Amino acid sequence: MLTIVTANVNGVRAAQRRGGVAWLADAGPDVICLQEVRSTFEQLEESLDGSALASYRIAYAESSDKGRAGVAVLTKADHVSVRLGLGVEEFAQAGRWIEVDLATDSGPLTVISTYVHTGEATDEPRQAQKYRFLDAMHDRLDALARRSARKKGEAVVCGDFNVAHTEQDIKNWKGNRGKAGFLEQEREYLDRWRDELRWVDLGRVHGGPGPGPYTWWSWRGRGFDTDGGWRIDYVMATQRLAALATGVVVGKAPTYAERWSDHAPVTASFDHPSLG
Repeated sequence: MLTIVTANVNGVRAAQRRGGVAWLADAGPDVICLQEVRSTFEQLEESLDGSALASYRIAYAESSDKGRAGVAVLTKADHVSVRLGLGVEEFAQAGRWIEVDLATDSGPLTVISTYVHTGEATDEPRQAQKYRFLDAMHDRLDALARRSARKKGEAVVCGDFNVAHTEQDIKNWKGNRGKAGFLEQEREYLDRWRDELRWVDLGRVHGGPGPGPYTWWSWRGRGFDTDGGWRIDYVMATQRLAALATGVVVGKAPTYAERWSDHAPVTASFDHPSLG
């Protein structure tokens, strides 16, 4: 059995103070993908110190823009290799994409943690940057899907995509038409990844037809209590790996007061050969 948790921690130091590190440690997954870490490597280590996560191997892509972004992959097993960015200079130090290769009994497994730009429909430069990132992401997903088709290794992409794919993935979809995160052009990327590249959205497959389950709710207002959320945190797998998935669970906090991020962690389980 292989378990992977992905979580946008909304700042690892804040999440640690709110109980997020304890939650992740208690879950004890084989792999943890973090987004919006917003710290230095040393601060990330300090946030994990004193918990069971201190023994995990850490691969971290820190943003050159201090206090922003930052993605990490934590594993119980040793890393075979680590790659940052998407092979595009613009995103080399953005802290938004990290790949870790792990050895398994059935061949290499690539685990990716990503944090896609928020974008802004009324701010052309910011939205254009988001589309450039999604274009680079598409090229990488294509390459990994082709590798899987050759039976040279499987892959799983986890993280905050900042895109709600369909009307079933956002409570107030009518009110958010024309807004970043629910633009037709953004949503078409997820269509292509599913239909053309054959990646499998495990959250939707194992979460039923919807609406929801949602993974993000604003800190403000009563959205959390009324479940007025968005599903923007994904676990996407190559087809062969997806066939081994046994379940996906969204860990929404029982109450607003018990939240340790504005996102809920998502746990995916696989009937997968053990990690080396």
